[in-house]
Amino acid sequence: MRISTITNLAYVLTVGLTLLSGGSFIIATHYADRERDALDLAWKVDESVEGLGRAAELTTEDARLYVFTGEPRYLDRFQAALSEERERERAVRLLREKGLPDEELAALRTIEADAEILDAIEEAAVSDFTNGAADQARAALFSPEHEEAQLGLLSSVRQFVDLVSARTRGQVEQASTQAGFWGTVAKSTLALTALVFLCVLYFVLTRRVTRPLLRMSDVVRRLARQDYDVQLLAHGRRDEIGDMNEAIQVFRDNGLERERLDAERRQDQQTKDQILQLMHRLQACRQEGELAPVVSLFASQLFPDLSGHLFVMNTGRTALSAKSSWGTPTLSGEEFSTLECWGIRRGRAHLSDGANSDVRCLHLAERDESSALCVPLSARGDTVGVLYFEEADGSAALGKARTYVELIAENLALAIANLQLRDRLANLAVRDPLTGLLNRRSLDENLADLMKGDKDDPASLMMIDIDHFKRFNDQFGHDAGDYVMGQVAAIITNVAGQAGITHRYGGEEFAVIFREQDGTAALQKAEAIRHAIETAPIDYQGQPLGAVTVSIGVATTEDNRPKATLMQRADAALLEAKSSGRNVVVCDWSGRANRRLA
Repeated sequence: MRISTITNLAYVLTVGLTLLSGGSFIIATHYADRERDALDLAWKVDESVEGLGRAAELTTEDARLYVFTGEPRYLDRFQAALSEERERERAVRLLREKGLPDEELAALRTIEADAEILDAIEEAAVSDFTNGAADQARAALFSPEHEEAQLGLLSSVRQFVDLVSARTRGQVEQASTQAGFWGTVAKSTLALTALVFLCVLYFVLTRRVTRPLLRMSDVVRRLARQDYDVQLLAHGRRDEIGDMNEAIQVFRDNGLERERLDAERRQDQQTKDQILQLMHRLQACRQEGELAPVVSLFASQLFPDLSGHLFVMNTGRTALSAKSSWGTPTLSGEEFSTLECWGIRRGRAHLSDGANSDVRCLHLAERDESSALCVPLSARGDTVGVLYFEEADGSAALGKARTYVELIAENLALAIANLQLRDRLANLAVRDPLTGLLNRRSLDENLADLMKGDKDDPASLMMIDIDHFKRFNDQFGHDAGDYVMGQVAAIITNVAGQAGITHRYGGEEFAVIFREQDGTAALQKAEAIRHAIETAPIDYQGQPLGAVTVSIGVATTEDNRPKATLMQRADAALLEAKSSGRNVVVCDWSGRANRRLA
């Protein structure tokens, strides 16, 4: 029950009891007034009747004294007493209007009659004495009739007084009883009113208000300190305290929800900060190989409940291979064909979930309740790899992380594409697009680096020129000439091996630098290259191109001449080889005669 209802009921009950108590007091007062009125009436009646008796006695006494003494003063006193008696008789007659009972009225009439008889005898005796009949007057006043009339009057008075006293005692007792009863009712009602008030005060204020408010005050203070583990009041109250408790419950639920949202927001911000750090690291990478460990490190931190691979597309764009891993991925192998991944086919993220709500990638093992996410790494319209994640059986971490994974994949794809583009641009800057060899610019840089070296280790430079190269262009076409160029470059690279750094110098000329090799070793390498080219069968589109030969000039740093002249000396040796009939090796160093090998 609501406190307002209890308060209203208590108010109505208190008002009712108060009115009842007041009414009881009024009734008790009324009966007390009746008791007082009864006593007052009885006193007045007694006084009037007893006064009448006393007045009768005075008139008798004065009349007797007058007839014995004859003194006028007694006559005057008799007449005054008689007048007083007449007044008493009129007063007694007025008592009839007080609503006396019939018995008292009859007694009152008897008194009047006795008084009239007595007055008549005494007046007659006084008149006789005045007229000179003194003996007759004295005889009348002391006659048995007079005595009987006087005694009858006094008897009637006592009888009336007794009747009035009896009636008055009954009325007084009845009024007193009623007044006491209603006084008791009034007092009991007043006590009940006070008890109700105290009970309501205790029940409403102490049990229903004070105690819950104290607990709710503690709850509110703890909630203000964001202590949402506090226990609220039990539900079920349907009063104002219950409404306040529900409001506090809503406040607590809102606080918990706000705390949860704040935690999610902080977690989201922390994840975004880590992703931003990952992006900074990806942008700082200078080689494609640096990306894999960075992705592996941050993926394990960002998604500790997930495992995965970073797959990169091969140069033939036919398969993908894992470059890094995190966690313990078991659903997918480390290599698979591009056609086995629906993410690559569709060009967008593809979820292979345990509910089989979509087609499952072919490179995944079949397991119940296992899910995997393949996000293609696409940038500038080209797919460069796949970012792959999988979750443990029954886990829901993959769905929560999908947005972040796609964000990472977008930036990772851009980073890979930028590095691959950088590598291609770098290759274009340092390599010849036709043969794949280092270009003239790289040759100049390598020679400059060789010139700056402080070591006394020997080094050699080999200049190679294809003999009569214009013949291939004129006879078989420029495509055939380019093919010959590529075959010669491949043979030079293969024979020079790791010891030589092969460059395309320009046109049909090549240059090979040998570090830490003397002139004899360089000469042997030059002869091996010349012989391998001469004896290699070169066909273009099934058509033999004929013998291909080269002329080679070799210079070394062993002759103590300046390193800066190494290029000029090698080039001079090449010119000499070409002028001496081609398909020969010419070495040039000081203190020795030029030697030709053919």
